[in-house]
Amino acid sequence: MHVDELRISLQSFGWPDYVVFCLMLAICAVIGIHFCLQLRRESRQLKATGAEEAANSAASYLVGGRKMKIFPITMSLISSFISGITLLGTPTEVYLYGAQYLYIMGSLVLMGLCMFYIFLPVFHELNLISTYKYLEQRYNRSLRLFGSIMFIMASLLWLPIVIYVPAIAFNQATGVNIHIVTPCVCVVCIFYTCIGGLKAVVWTDVVQTLIMFGAMALVLIKGTLDIGGPGVVWQRAKQTARIESPNFTFDLSERYTFYSLVLGGVAHWLKSNAISQNMIQRYLSLPTLRHARIAIWTFIVGVLAFLAICGYTGLLIYATYADCDPLETKLAQRNDQLLPLLVMETLGSYPGLPGVFVAGVFSAALSSLSTGLNSLSAVVLEDFVKTFRHEPLSEAQTSFVMRSVVVLFGVIFVALVFIVEKLGAVLQLTITLTSVANGPLLGIFTSGVLLPWVNSKGALLGGISSLVVMAWMCIKAQHDLVTGDLVYQRKPYSTLGCNYTFSGERRAFSSLPLDGGISAASDAPFQLYRISYLYFTLFGALLTIIVALVTSLLLRESDLDALDTRLLTPFVRRWLERRRSRRTQLPALKMVKLGKRTLGQDTAT
Repeated sequence: MHVDELRISLQSFGWPDYVVFCLMLAICAVIGIHFCLQLRRESRQLKATGAEEAANSAASYLVGGRKMKIFPITMSLISSFISGITLLGTPTEVYLYGAQYLYIMGSLVLMGLCMFYIFLPVFHELNLISTYKYLEQRYNRSLRLFGSIMFIMASLLWLPIVIYVPAIAFNQATGVNIHIVTPCVCVVCIFYTCIGGLKAVVWTDVVQTLIMFGAMALVLIKGTLDIGGPGVVWQRAKQTARIESPNFTFDLSERYTFYSLVLGGVAHWLKSNAISQNMIQRYLSLPTLRHARIAIWTFIVGVLAFLAICGYTGLLIYATYADCDPLETKLAQRNDQLLPLLVMETLGSYPGLPGVFVAGVFSAALSSLSTGLNSLSAVVLEDFVKTFRHEPLSEAQTSFVMRSVVVLFGVIFVALVFIVEKLGAVLQLTITLTSVANGPLLGIFTSGVLLPWVNSKGALLGGISSLVVMAWMCIKAQHDLVTGDLVYQRKPYSTLGCNYTFSGERRAFSSLPLDGGISAASDAPFQLYRISYLYFTLFGALLTIIVALVTSLLLRESDLDALDTRLLTPFVRRWLERRRSRRTQLPALKMVKLGKRTLGQDTAT
């Protein structure tokens, strides 16, 4: 059998699978309708009590009235964070480059500590809806608009990839063109996000998280049993060095080292949690800081479990195709179709199970998309409409703005999928592109909560400088990846055991560049944009902080005595308050000493 015939034969997505898939979409739509009706009831109650309608309507739609419970928020955080990019991208990364990437899990715990002690206490005390309102309170309105624009830019770079990824899985399972399925599924997501607000998003996330866990568990258990057990998976991974100790080399261009995974990983997780409207909006929907802190650690436990499952699945894919690499034979036409291929081979003969997997991957994507749309409506309403409108909005106007934003951006994201399709592997692509906006943002927020000397002019100059440099680095890096000028060595693979025909020779490969070309770790001259993609966000943040701090110190315009200490993280706040206390006590001490000296002189006289 030829590889093209085999690929078509594996597209056995039957009517039970379509039923399961459509049932997932129907459940999400019903949840949206339920919370839409609830929002209307709350609106009528507000009118009856004479409360401030527009403000309460926005709070209910965007942060659930700040009365959400820990369990659904935790599930929503996990579901929003674990997009289809993680579900398909992480196994692909482990299959191609080994399990070195999984050491990034340690940096997730460090991120939790930073959130717990540094960022979350500040945001929760300020009682914000838009995270970027903090920038206006700490700096000025220009920085708030800069932060909001960066968030919108990051969403435009990230969410089209989120939509594209499950369409790859659907295409592998059914053969249906990705540009047919993408608009159809996104219409459902736009619908329930538009009408149901945060509560609809959170509770659909709960359902979608459970589906994701179930789908990955099915693949993991059935695939492991088919291959002969976990021992076979481990043995084959060890033979090809896919399981290895941490890489402690100091080479910045190495794809994964201990330092890029820990230091770069912390910055990567922080930009997704500490400064992202998508995540902060959920933490702020909880009633107290204590609830939010509990949610951080339960979220981290859930994400660690997902990463471990995805990493093992990558090793399982290799164990299954150790003798017949599907990328070399073109059985999988894109890197990120490896997991869908495994699913169709292991679960394809069981009616309905491929549908569960595809529903799981789409659940991951829909949760991230709905979260992004809901957060965009918050940012546009709070940071643009309310900021530039002199008269307060009515309830009807507020509702129209929030829902219009959801629909408008939903359409834009679907259209941008046509561009994403041409850009390469999704995991590296996502981290690289989003670092353009998130690196400067992370630097500005970190300067705000940790460095009281940084003022608005320094922060703005730092943010703009970093944005320009990061845009150049990302464009150059992505250009080299697309053209083949920059490639990374993948782990060994083979096509000697293939039981079907394909174009090319049957042979075993050692560690070679994935598509030919020059390896990133070769002796080529050092280029800044060729550092590991995990350093990109960290580099952007550090550049922002350094420029902001140096500029602020040179201008000497910072007034520490006038700074609102609520805008600083607790330990910096305590230091500044002690400093102020000493400065106020100093004149009194001088007066006491002067009085004693005068008294002594009088006595001597």
